[in-house]
Amino acid sequence: MVDSQRNVIQPLDLAWVESSRVNLPAVQRRAATHLKRRSVKKDWQAAWFLRAVTCLDLTTLSGDDTETNVSRLCFKANNPIRQDVLESLQLKDLKITTGAVCVYSSRVKDAVTANKNNHSQVPIASVAAGFPDGQTPLPQRLDEIKYAVEAGASEIDIVITRCYVLSGNWQALYDEVAACKKACGNALLKTIIATGHLGTLTNVYKASLVSMMAGSTFIKTSTGKEAVNATFPVALVMIRAIRDFYQRTGYKVGFKPAGGIRSAKDCLSWLALMKEELGDEWTQPNLFRIGASSLLGDIERQLYHFQTGSKSSKNASYRHCQWRILASTYSS
Repeated sequence: MVDSQRNVIQPLDLAWVESSRVNLPAVQRRAATHLKRRSVKKDWQAAWFLRAVTCLDLTTLSGDDTETNVSRLCFKANNPIRQDVLESLQLKDLKITTGAVCVYSSRVKDAVTANKNNHSQVPIASVAAGFPDGQTPLPQRLDEIKYAVEAGASEIDIVITRCYVLSGNWQALYDEVAACKKACGNALLKTIIATGHLGTLTNVYKASLVSMMAGSTFIKTSTGKEAVNATFPVALVMIRAIRDFYQRTGYKVGFKPAGGIRSAKDCLSWLALMKEELGDEWTQPNLFRIGASSLLGDIERQLYHFQTGSKSSKNASYRHCQWRILASTYSS
């Protein structure tokens, strides 16, 4: 097994892709029962919330983005939780940051400058390759990836050409993603398959497989700008594709849901799903990210409410938080 290594470009296995099918009723049943039967007990919630923070890609992707709001974003990414809350949880010495900040390629240099000013090591991710629609010519898309990497991005979120999936042109999809992988150089490649545009869950599974065969470090549900974004049925299909790919190749690929995840309790459900389906390792930021812009505020509010709860509850949770976060192991 080569599970300690980052995914690389694999040969395209068309026989595997073409023979893949998704059992829709089974996926729907599994997704429907997940939220009902899976809960995190109160004394553990603070630890899970803090783990979720470390998996956040704190994002701003607006037409009115400026150097100032990118600078604020980077400061928040480096200091996502109020110091008084961390002190009350006896975690002030544990440096908690978000998984990354995510901006447009034109704003990467602003993020680099902000990180230097903040003495921050938070990774900078950039959307590229014609985000969000992927309808620009491939040479221009590759140039944008190279521009973002040269500007200082260490992670690149690309979008695929959806018509390749809808027409079953898996070779074209593979060639496109592999070209993007090469353009990334040493930067992580997170491939957005835009599940809301793919029509069927079988297409979602096949697009996930091809994207991983082409070298994706992460596969991501959505741009956040589709009508339908991250849902549990879609996530299950993509996660099972990740598991199948790992079992066959030995390479671990990360997963990133994005779009529509706004509440702290939602993120607990996502972490629980990753733990159940793939194990504890996939609740770490090197293999799990959440694309969100407003989620952090609700997590911080929940931690504040937790901090101001009963003393006996807090004392138990201090021990849970410290041990679970430092040991990188979670239980419910």
